[in-house]
Amino acid sequence: MRFAKIVFWIAAIWGVLVLTPLYFMFDLIGRNDPPPITHPGFFYGFVGAGLAWQIVFFVIATDPVRYRPLMIPSVLEKVSYVAPVVVLVLQGRMHPSDVFFGLVDLLLGLLFLVAYFKTAPATA
Repeated sequence: MRFAKIVFWIAAIWGVLVLTPLYFMFDLIGRNDPPPITHPGFFYGFVGAGLAWQIVFFVIATDPVRYRPLMIPSVLEKVSYVAPVVVLVLQGRMHPSDVFFGLVDLLLGLLFLVAYFKTAPATA
């Protein structure tokens, strides 16, 4: 259980630190990595959904046994970012340097799986 607590606390803190600044970087991203973002609703929706998941990670970290079932969707949250990053980089539609964040999410997703199997199911 200690392993799961540490993994989910680290993931939540990392996610908040990485995602929150995106709310203030909309125009900067368009200037530094053209073309400009043309669908702000998708952009802010992604950031908001990502931040909501960080709250889920904080919750899981408080009681991994109780919230163990949420660990599987948490793995899917990570894979849902990693897979498109890999495909888009291979297609030349994203910079290879963007793979770093995909690899961090891949590592966290794998650690979430380990945490799931190391955490005993709740007993009734």
